[in-house]
Amino acid sequence: MKSTKPKILIVDDETANLKILREILRDDADIQAAKSGEQALAIASKQQLTLILLDVVMPEMDGFEVIKQLKSDERTRAIPVIFITGLRDVDNEEKGFALGACDYIQKPFHAAIVSARVKLHLELIHQRQLLTELAHIDPLTSLGNRRKFDYVLELEWSIAKREHTSLAILMIDIDFFKNFNDNYGHSAGDEVIQTVGMALKNQFSRPRDFVGRYGGEEFVVVLPNTCGELLQDKIQKCCDAIANLNIEHERSDVCNVVTVSIGGALCEPVVSGYAEQVVKAADTQLYHAKKGGRNQVRWQEFKTNCIKV
Repeated sequence: MKSTKPKILIVDDETANLKILREILRDDADIQAAKSGEQALAIASKQQLTLILLDVVMPEMDGFEVIKQLKSDERTRAIPVIFITGLRDVDNEEKGFALGACDYIQKPFHAAIVSARVKLHLELIHQRQLLTELAHIDPLTSLGNRRKFDYVLELEWSIAKREHTSLAILMIDIDFFKNFNDNYGHSAGDEVIQTVGMALKNQFSRPRDFVGRYGGEEFVVVLPNTCGELLQDKIQKCCDAIANLNIEHERSDVCNVVTVSIGGALCEPVVSGYAEQVVKAADTQLYHAKKGGRNQVRWQEFKTNCIKV
């Protein structure tokens, strides 16, 4: 059974300090340990950490350099960092806060103080996560909203560029939705948006696949690291799956049930700053799908240094 406890990484080159902190915090969190800055960065990049306790003075790579690298990586920059240190001069403390630390814990450790400070920050992190989730959720569908899409797109673009993998963007529109609303009413229209949104979520269900409501009756999908031929087949199956919901739509000019039009763009990000153009390319393909008769898929592949829309 997967643990629901927060996950804390403790970074200290002294084994005794690791043991003391693990003992103090073991009831409040799942504890990971690293004895060097290099180990800490490797763990942080691969695991979803809640909090990092980071020693300042370590050989080879000190805590200040570690936090610089954490804050420069999109995968780890949001992880709160508490410095643990025996240094007591104001300049070092000021430097740590300037680099992005959220607090300091002094050595030698006082168990009650360590526990209280960590619990306080875990509660603040939890509250911040709840607020962020609410700000990123579309209230009608419970999918991610436009703000969440912007965040996911930036993150996945950076990862794909660094790892030389592909990224696909899909723009999806419910066909003749205004006619549906006019005929069946807005309450029924809301139900259709909810049902289509859930169907899309079921179709694109890999851990990093993102399905969001772009606005109105339009949805957006972000698909990292996917193959062109498999993607084309998957998109067509998605189009068919919506039609197979058999939601009556007698005012549609293309079918007697609710259908969708899909525009897609698949690329391998090789430069920065082209994410918006890829979204525009997907939107252009959606336009062609609608002009071409709707209830169909149009898409294109390209490199981001030779985009044509």
